[in-house]
Amino acid sequence: MKDNLVVPLCEKYTLSIPEASAYFGICEKKLYKIVNEHSDADFILCNGSKYLIKRKKFEQYIDDAYSI
Repeated sequence: MKDNLVVPLCEKYTLSIPEASAYFGICEKKLYKIVNEHSDADFILCNGSKYLIKRKKFEQYIDDAYSI
């Protein structure tokens, strides 16, 4: 495996909060608020103290939402 392997955001299964912010165009502060308000949602994955956003499930959440 190469050390400099870079996976494009559109191909990643999970995104960190900064990556999700760049990908979805939602500020990090708002994403942290969403994560805290929906801590049991299926689009959130916790890795220790780090939150990860399941990209496709969050896309579905956004598609179904009227506002965020």
